[in-house]
Amino acid sequence: MEWFYDRFSYDLGIDLGTANTLVHVRGVGIVIREPSVVAVNSQTGQVLAVGDEAKNMIGRTPSSIKAIRPLRDGVIADFDITEKMLRFFIKKAAKSQRGRFIPPRVIVGIPSGITEVEKRAVIDSASRAGARQVFLIEEPMAAAIGANLQVQEPHGSIIVDIGGGTTEVAVISLGGIVSSMSIKIAGDEFDEAIVNFAKQQFNLLIGERMAEKVKIEIGSAFPMKEEKSTLMRGRDLISGLPKTIRVTSVEVREALEDSIDALVKAVKDTLESTSPELSADIYDRGIVLAGGGALLMNLDKRISQATQIATFVAPDPLSCVVKGTQKVLENIGSLKGVLIAEVVNR
Repeated sequence: MEWFYDRFSYDLGIDLGTANTLVHVRGVGIVIREPSVVAVNSQTGQVLAVGDEAKNMIGRTPSSIKAIRPLRDGVIADFDITEKMLRFFIKKAAKSQRGRFIPPRVIVGIPSGITEVEKRAVIDSASRAGARQVFLIEEPMAAAIGANLQVQEPHGSIIVDIGGGTTEVAVISLGGIVSSMSIKIAGDEFDEAIVNFAKQQFNLLIGERMAEKVKIEIGSAFPMKEEKSTLMRGRDLISGLPKTIRVTSVEVREALEDSIDALVKAVKDTLESTSPELSADIYDRGIVLAGGGALLMNLDKRISQATQIATFVAPDPLSCVVKGTQKVLENIGSLKGVLIAEVVNR
């Protein structure tokens, strides 16, 4: 019977992130990589756009249209919109699987701090979208598997998953999370720090998209060999007119300092709560960074300097969680123990 499912069904791995949602189809690869944003008509409740199209509407819509990010700080802020977004992405991925008429198995990576009610909301959303089986896995565990850490060995590994809303630090051994910490400081907090910096230093009001652009282009956590600069555009708070200023990587690094300090402290606090045996393993194996925030320039050097432990950015850190979900589906027999929920619908 297994061959029948392999021939006429398919598996989906989903990274349901605060900033972006990624969907991986088994045997095909990542088919969706879009922002976790939904554009809604505020008067009728009708969904007008999801993903890239919706993100392009942020800050540019009339009052009747709202661009909503249904996940905030790593938790579901709007259950109804999250369900609609998840259903949209699952159905979009299903369109590429013509000829496979049996509903898919779906595994969703979720933040480790969400409540039982939120878990049920994710399961119900995937079920209503047509999944025949729904599995949940904590994002730090999925990221570790996607980063090729040997999570089932009797050795300690540490993963720092820096997403859009939260940073999750987890020590993993024997297929479980031994100790962990989650803080609401990640990519969104970095962007907000840059927005506040522009306002305080230059009386310049900038939007989230401009802050993100500056962060990606010149943001860093540790001095660079060659410091950079870029243009920052917004509205002058005094004159009310459009204004452009040039900002340097040194200035942006200072703006990010408090957030980076808090992130480094979370890593150190997690290490301090780890047993001596696992600490020795981590010292030998190093710290692995995953998630979009891991791409902040020289963040690995900053953490390595603070902990005196070698720190590495995982290959393709943005995709670690979704790749981890697929590896679990491909090896469900041996990796089933890493899952935190399973629901069979049909």
